[in-house]
Amino acid sequence: MEKATKTVSKNITKKVLTALTIFVTATMLFSGVSSASSVHLKGGKKATPVFYDGGLTLTASGALAGLGNGDVEINLVAQGSVTAVCINPSGKNQPPGQNPAPVSLSGSTAIPDSQIKNGTTSFSVTTTSPGSTIPGAPDCPNGRWTERIVDISFTSAIITVEQGGATVLTISCTFGSGTSNGGVRNVSCR
Repeated sequence: MEKATKTVSKNITKKVLTALTIFVTATMLFSGVSSASSVHLKGGKKATPVFYDGGLTLTASGALAGLGNGDVEINLVAQGSVTAVCINPSGKNQPPGQNPAPVSLSGSTAIPDSQIKNGTTSFSVTTTSPGSTIPGAPDCPNGRWTERIVDISFTSAIITVEQGGATVLTISCTFGSGTSNGGVRNVSCR
């Protein structure tokens, strides 16, 4: 009987040690991994990013909360209407262009996980410029003219936040009747 009790005791001890080993290993493996559960803009439910119209670029900035561990990539895609002028070959005549089709510009920025503190980080991302001229001057009297972009009135923007290879937040914004150079007002985001 004593031998049977020792065998049962050994089996229970092995099972407890195996379970404990699995628990400790899992805890060690996953203790450094934290995922974003509810990424949002800091400032409450009605918080919106701050936008700045730089003439030919758009900048979005703000602060994020609810992030997990890991690098973050923030992407900005902005739509806008172009204002252009036509310049004749002598460079003296600059009548308004026909204001070509709307443009879509994008930009992105990476934020290393070392800059994320307690699940929060600030960000600023700017679109690239479309360039100052439109090749072939399609909206001018002929192809010898130069069509120069002088301004973009931005009408909307989408910000996406990615962490760990997944999109954790998407913010879609519109700008009332379009933007003019400087701080953007009349922003509506969802």
